Amino acid sequence: MELGNQLILLGAGLVFVSIFAGLISSRIGAPLLLVFLALGMLAGEDGLGGIHFDNFQAAYTIGATALAIVLFDGGLRTHRDTLRLASWPALVLATVGVIATAVLTGVAAFFLIDLNWLQSLLVGSVVASTDAAAVFFLLNLRGTNLVKRVSATLEAESGLNDPMAVFLTVTCVELLQLGMPEASWSAALDLGAEFVLQIAGGAAFGLVGGYALLRLVNVLQLATGLYPILALSGALVIFAGAQNVGASGFLAAYLAGIVLGNQRHRATQIIDRFQDGLAWLSQIVMFLMLGLLVTPSQLADSLLPALAIAVFLMVVARPLSVAACLLPFRFTWRERGFVAWVGLRGAVPIFLGTVPVLAGLPNAALYFEVAFVVVLTSLIVQGWTLNSAARGLNLALPPPPDPSQRVDVDLPADVGRDMAAYTVQDGSAAAGRHLNDLPIGADIDVVSVIRDGAMRRPGTVGRLSPGDYVVVVVPAERLEELDKVFGRPPKRDRRGRDEAVLGEFAFGGEVKVGDLVAMYDLAVPAAEHDLSADTFLRRHLRGQPVPGDRLRLGPVELIVRKLDGEHIKQVGIELDPQPAPIRKDLLFIWARHALRRLRGVFRKGG
Repeated sequence: MELGNQLILLGAGLVFVSIFAGLISSRIGAPLLLVFLALGMLAGEDGLGGIHFDNFQAAYTIGATALAIVLFDGGLRTHRDTLRLASWPALVLATVGVIATAVLTGVAAFFLIDLNWLQSLLVGSVVASTDAAAVFFLLNLRGTNLVKRVSATLEAESGLNDPMAVFLTVTCVELLQLGMPEASWSAALDLGAEFVLQIAGGAAFGLVGGYALLRLVNVLQLATGLYPILALSGALVIFAGAQNVGASGFLAAYLAGIVLGNQRHRATQIIDRFQDGLAWLSQIVMFLMLGLLVTPSQLADSLLPALAIAVFLMVVARPLSVAACLLPFRFTWRERGFVAWVGLRGAVPIFLGTVPVLAGLPNAALYFEVAFVVVLTSLIVQGWTLNSAARGLNLALPPPPDPSQRVDVDLPADVGRDMAAYTVQDGSAAAGRHLNDLPIGADIDVVSVIRDGAMRRPGTVGRLSPGDYVVVVVPAERLEELDKVFGRPPKRDRRGRDEAVLGEFAFGGEVKVGDLVAMYDLAVPAAEHDLSADTFLRRHLRGQPVPGDRLRLGPVELIVRKLDGEHIKQVGIELDPQPAPIRKDLLFIWARHALRRLRGVFRKGG
């Protein structure tokens, strides 16, 4: 009994201290996961705590469970618009990109460590996947608002790339256990079939399980507190079921989260809040445990080669893989450079580093040690420079509005609307206005206003004052708009970089391209001079435009500032853009113009 109490005190104490350490780290910009990892090392065998922990089986089980919870939570927060915007580039990065990174890193490991080719490929496979959870937290914490296409690509990639890294690692381990059999068509077919089973099986488990879980949440009449437990246990059942039949449980957990998070159900708010806290707890526990697992004094022999591999991964393997994978999608050089730099390594490489140890491979400890050094280096170097990289590459949009003070109330799923109570904040668009003057649509109903503890009907309230509570019934997709109405306006970027991101001057999307040609001497085909800037940009930008998208026209760049639905409402222009490699925007514009002329000629001839 005494031992059990000590374990509870130790575990709870470490988590408790981690939270306070995280508050301190946020002030200096340190990646939180690095703090959790460092605390685990400090409590470990070589640290002040002196705790001896070398149970790799327990570490693998706890790590797999925690990772499944984190991926399920990530799926819940991945909006369908994110997938629509970046699904293909993210999918290529999560498959081809991971393979390319693993192979390139394996080549470096072969020359830096005394390993054969297959063992070197195992090193590359272990460290090939990224962990973007810490990246997004750090960016949001420091007030950096990324261009949507870039953030969507990173978000989707982080949820999709773990299955490929797991498959490569397990395959290399199995081949090493079999004594490196000679390559044959049958062996290649077996590996291909296994990969298809993992991906297709994981997708099937995730989609079917996600919709079944959604159905259960909507049909079962449970106590409110049981819905998040139902969702969590269902996600873990989906994960474990997929793993037990040889499919990818990690992909299944992520997809199940996407299905549940993008459909209306009766427990949206309570499940989201519960999962948010549980995901944080999972990350804290995972990194504390991995910190306990490593013994720094045993890293001496592998430290220098591991550091060299980490540097090669950051400046060669990841950038080359990203450049090749994103080439078909016409990402700008700035966007490719930032995606390459945000190849942050986290829990997954250390977790995968336990697989060779559990398999009993020769040099098993080496794989784990290399993974740990790579993750530590990545968190320190890349984690601390992400905001600077985003600003330096002009991918950081002006800061978003401060979060609104909003309390959500779940309504039945078939209602199709949500209820929320907003606190009117000082300096917000709502402060000092009459309810009838609020910039909200006719489909939003104000139910009541609470002032000085008393509930008032909307018609009896004069101008809104800071501190008033406004209760509204609103379509779910309009909540983000209301956040901007009741929240404080965004803080001005102290570095004055708003113009560098969205242009020195702004004009409406209805302005004719011909007017811009006359003012700035742009080389645009005459046939397009009568187009509005909105139509012109939507014609020549890749996919659906998002704020921050740029189109280079010789000496200037046109920049999307604001959107109204699918149309561009406001455009910025940068007169002296940063030096860049040769842009092909004008070439594509003239090529499209020539093709249209050619099609016109053929139609007339026909």
